[in-house]
Amino acid sequence: MKNEIIKLLKDCPDYLSGQVLCEHFGVSRTAIWKAIRQLQAQGYDIEAVRNRGYRLKNLQDVLNQKELEDRLKLKWIAKPVYFKEETGSTNNDVKLLAENGAPHGTMVTAAMQSAGKGRRDRVWKSPAGTTIAMSVLLRPKLGPDLASMVTLIQAHAIVLAIEEVCGLQAQIKWPNDVVVNGRKVCGILTEMSVSMGEIDYVIVGSGINVNMDSFPEELSEVATSLKLACGHPVSRLQLIESILTHFEQEYDCFEASGDLSFLKESYEAHMVNKDREVRVLDPKEPFEGIARGINTHGELLVEKGDGTIEAIYAGEVSVRGLYGYV
Repeated sequence: MKNEIIKLLKDCPDYLSGQVLCEHFGVSRTAIWKAIRQLQAQGYDIEAVRNRGYRLKNLQDVLNQKELEDRLKLKWIAKPVYFKEETGSTNNDVKLLAENGAPHGTMVTAAMQSAGKGRRDRVWKSPAGTTIAMSVLLRPKLGPDLASMVTLIQAHAIVLAIEEVCGLQAQIKWPNDVVVNGRKVCGILTEMSVSMGEIDYVIVGSGINVNMDSFPEELSEVATSLKLACGHPVSRLQLIESILTHFEQEYDCFEASGDLSFLKESYEAHMVNKDREVRVLDPKEPFEGIARGINTHGELLVEKGDGTIEAIYAGEVSVRGLYGYV
């Protein structure tokens, strides 16, 4: 009944009377009121006026199963899509689905994530209703050595979506952070399962600070949200749709070409690292140099003091002056 009420409210340009709803569903006014209260708790901005009825005022930041299914009309991504009010980790949720045969493109997103995973097993928590926590299952037809490029594709899709939806200039800190105004708004974690030298599946997970109003003191100098950066709330549903649209298009190009030649120029134009001093936190031998962009395989090209160029495949990179060496 709740989904049908929302559909009726969306289709009605004015107030929809409680009596009309009672007659439509054959239930009491109390039952309608309870359904309205539940919808309001889910984030729907429904105005109730005595003797006039109910009106849907704003759909800007409602995120639930129905809105995702109605909005996400892509070729293969988010088919199917699963929404959770709360979960530990969307990456873990997708991993379980993958092990049970879920198809390429399966997606999980959550309103609240309590044990999200970052690089080096760092924990990332997402407060309810303010962030995007989502993970997508991929079953690539490529070798394991190419899987790391998926992280770069997702980062590029996210910066394009932020620019499109929010009008903000977003940048990429290679390989897995997105920053706005020099502060982190998004982290990406890509995980892979391999057997007999072939990829079983890849999971790309993203955590995006969307409508947070503040951060703990220890994060206030290094993190921000899209709402803080642009001065108004941002629709998570609209942002998810834009991200997935860009990702789907670019992933298809990636599978066709087997490299990142198709997005290299745009990716480098969005790099916060490019032509800046960086420190490569190589566990064997950390070193400093100047980031000169990426190659077509997504490796970071770092110019050392002697002029030689080293291609960095993995490991963490810090940019001098960008929220410290982290």
